[in-house]
Parts: sequence; C-alpha cells; structure tokens
Amino acid sequence: MKPIAITLRQIDFVIAAADGGSTAAAARILNVSQPSVSLAIAKVEGYLGRPLFARTSGQGVVPTSYGLQKLGEFRALRAQAQQVLDTSAATQAILDLGVFSTLGPRYAPSLVRRFQEAHPKAHIRLHEADLETLSGWLESGQIDVALTYDFGPPSSLNITPLADVRPYGLLPSTHPLAGRKSVSMAELLQDPLILMNLPHSRGYFLTLAQMHGISPKIAYETGSVEMLRSMVANNLGVGLLATDITHNTAYDGQPVIRMPLEGNLAPHHIALARSMRLRSSALVDQFCSFAAQSFKA
Repeated sequence: MKPIAITLRQIDFVIAAADGGSTAAAARILNVSQPSVSLAIAKVEGYLGRPLFARTSGQGVVPTSYGLQKLGEFRALRAQAQQVLDTSAATQAILDLGVFSTLGPRYAPSLVRRFQEAHPKAHIRLHEADLETLSGWLESGQIDVALTYDFGPPSSLNITPLADVRPYGLLPSTHPLAGRKSVSMAELLQDPLILMNLPHSRGYFLTLAQMHGISPKIAYETGSVEMLRSMVANNLGVGLLATDITHNTAYDGQPVIRMPLEGNLAPHHIALARSMRLRSSALVDQFCSFAAQSFKA
C-alpha cells in the first residue's frame, strides 16, 4: 500500500492559516511555532505542485482559487477522519448551515428545531452572512449547505429550489394608501423609498422599480429588515421587501402595513445551495430533503 504523502496535521496547519489569515495567526490557533506552519504549508504546496495561498506583506496569506478548492476538500477529508476516529461521532453528527442574514430569522430557527426533533442525534451550527460570503464558505467547505435566495449563484453551486416569495410594499399606518387592498408599484414609489442595501437585494428591488419605468427617490438605505420596517413605521419613507414577515408592528411597537403589489413582479426564489465539488454527507442529504418537504407543506 502506497503511504499517504500529506498528514492530517499538515492539513490542520493549512486550514488554520486560511481561517486566521496568516501563518502567525495559525501558529497561535494551534499553539505551535510559526516556522512549523510555514514548513507544513510549503510541503503540502510542494506535493500538490501549485500554491494554495498568495502571500501579502506582513506574512498575511489569502487562498488562491486553487487553494479555495483544496480547502473545501481538506475540510471534508478532515471531517470524515474525525468521524472515523471520534468515539462520540456515533451519538452526534454535525451539520454547518449557512443562512442569508435577512432570510434566516424567518425560516432557519423553526427549520432547525423541527429537523433536530426528527433527528435527535444531529446538531446544526448556524452561520449568518450575505450571499457572497455564503458562496465562499460553500466553496471552501466551511459550511455544508446554505439557506439563501437564488440570485444567479456561481455555476459551481448546486441549487435546490424551495419556494417563491412575492415582493410586497410597506407603508406607515397613517399613509393615504394604507386602507387599500393592493397598490401599484408606481403608486407606492410616489414616496421616497427605504431600500435594502445588501448585495443582490439592492439590485433586485431597484430592478423591480425600473421594470415599471420608475427611478425611485431613495430616502435611506439599510441592511436590516427590522430597521427598514421601523423606519417605515415612523414615516421616514415606504419600503419594499420579499421576506415573509406577517406581524404588523415594528421593533419599537409602531404599526406597519404590509401592502400587496399589483402586476407581474419577479419573485424571490428561496433555495438551498451546496458545492458541486464536495461530496455531501448523509446528514446533509437528510436535511435538504427535510427542508424541501417542509416548504411544500
């Protein structure tokens, strides 16, 4: 049998350098000397024949595109080895779930609770981020699967559609249109808009307006759904959202009106994303199947 040229310890050094952003940080994480980390990375790169990191001034390191690919494989390999060697692995399996920051609070906690009730030996760790960060985490193997919106993700990701959610308007309770059953985009955006400014979300809502021939006047921008709702409730502008929030009060107790929008509107697509390059575990497959069934219910 041919011996394996790279040790798990060397893989640990590579992963720690990626997580810490430098060989010095990796040395602190692993409680070893910095030269030991540098030597281990050099040996792994020498065996693979390609650099895993681009070096920056001050000994910082940033994974190359090849490095990101190998990091995902290294993390998966390490997780498999840990499962084989860890005597507690039979009692608890771990899934790292990424959630888009505006979508997660609405769906992730209840989904996690119900899945863990159905699979008591499973443990799910939640990781919140924006869409670009989630894609990077999937590629590098830091998370197993992400609950996200389908905004044209990279072709390296496998997308499982879960549900479509139609965008809607938000109005303060004193607004002249608040008593209507629905309004047009043109009617809503006569007032200044409070805009979600997260990557992709911002472009999506502006595109909705532009498809109706409207260039909205933007009053404020925010990356928080509840900040947007509170600002609308306090008459600072009107809002556009897709995240399905049913309660009619903002954080400060002020009422806010959810208003259906008329006409043809491009929906948000809620989806699960996984890396196509990395082999998924049985637990990940179970979770994805459970999530798909939950959204159909």
